[in-house]
Amino acid sequence: MNSEVHITFTADEALVLFELLSRYSDSDQLNIIDQAEQRALWNLCCILEKKSVAPFNMEYAQTLSEARARLRDEE
Repeated sequence: MNSEVHITFTADEALVLFELLSRYSDSDQLNIIDQAEQRALWNLCCILEKKSVAPFNMEYAQTLSEARARLRDEE
């Protein structure tokens, strides 16, 4: 699948998400240390829900499995 999804963040959301993801990248642990990180993740989830019809598709599990396979690093 080659379609694209474009997402717009506020500057605050982008900064908070960047810090959260950077910590995860460095530690391999996803820990929420401030409620703003939780809020930014909730906002991201809402944005993605609005952009995607896949979660409402009867074949969601299969669609998700295929997307994961396409995104995985090749071994």
